[in-house]
Amino acid sequence: MSRFSAITDNPHENRFNKKIGILVTNLGSPDDATTPALRTYLREFLSDPRIVEIPRVIWMIILHGIILRVRPSKSAEAYNSIWTEQGSPLINITKNQCEKLKLLLKEKGHDNVEVVMAMRYGNPSIEAGLELLREKGITNIVVLPLYPQYSSATTGSTFDAVSRVLTKWRWVPQLHFLNGYHDQPKYIESLSNSVKEYLEKNPMPEKILFSYHGTPKQFLLNGDPYHCFCHLTTNAVIKHLGLDKDQVITTFQSRFGKAEWLKPYTDFTLKELAKNGTKHIAILSPAFSADCLETLEELEEENKEYFIEAGGERYDYIPALNDRDDHIDAFYEILKPHL
Repeated sequence: MSRFSAITDNPHENRFNKKIGILVTNLGSPDDATTPALRTYLREFLSDPRIVEIPRVIWMIILHGIILRVRPSKSAEAYNSIWTEQGSPLINITKNQCEKLKLLLKEKGHDNVEVVMAMRYGNPSIEAGLELLREKGITNIVVLPLYPQYSSATTGSTFDAVSRVLTKWRWVPQLHFLNGYHDQPKYIESLSNSVKEYLEKNPMPEKILFSYHGTPKQFLLNGDPYHCFCHLTTNAVIKHLGLDKDQVITTFQSRFGKAEWLKPYTDFTLKELAKNGTKHIAILSPAFSADCLETLEELEEENKEYFIEAGGERYDYIPALNDRDDHIDAFYEILKPHL
């Protein structure tokens, strides 16, 4: 027997399989709606240099000296208002999306695919998701971040997290990283269906707001395409449904800090519309693939109060696409070229 037989007869050949691993990622959520859990979550989230582009030394002093002492308790109150018996809406909806995607893949004959959920911040972590795929011997991984419109602060940050994990692996897998689907036909169809279903059951609103999560304006000036992709999504839905362009407004929500963010701001727009005589609006947030704090608390509750208090009368929130069947179909179409 050759002295190299132990090397050539190695276990890696047996571990290599033809399965494909799909890592479905989203932003994440605290483990529970308490101040300590929010402090842990916000520490990770706000320490990401993709989120806050302030010199690190200065920002760390602000973060640990001020923000993490004040904000966690306020955030815990907000999360408490949307928390369910099952926990975080975002986590539970993403779980449902993954389960439905698994079933659809099997129906389509893709028995060689493993679907794993991971969160950019909090649990289950991206590292845990990738390790689970590695334990199954999967060396071909597709990463699907559930952010339709690419932004460096979301999709870019997810790529950073995946890359950091893989720097520790001896055997780096074949990797397909999907960086957005803002104009993917099935996604636009699903989004349009949600608006169409609302319009079929309710009176036509005077205005329809497409409210996207905001980013600092400086991100756009530095080359981030997110702002443009948001407008492309809105325009695609307008075209798909044949809506009047003057009836639809693209706005941006969820800003924090003193810097200028993408405009027009959702809350300011709602107040101005009401003050100028608009009585009925409908609002949706296409940037969110699952309902979460920013939709269930900020849009459905807080911004509704702004509109009504300023003189509006009817405010309708159109839910995120969540685990709608046509939304899962869109995921499949996005993934199909990589299966």
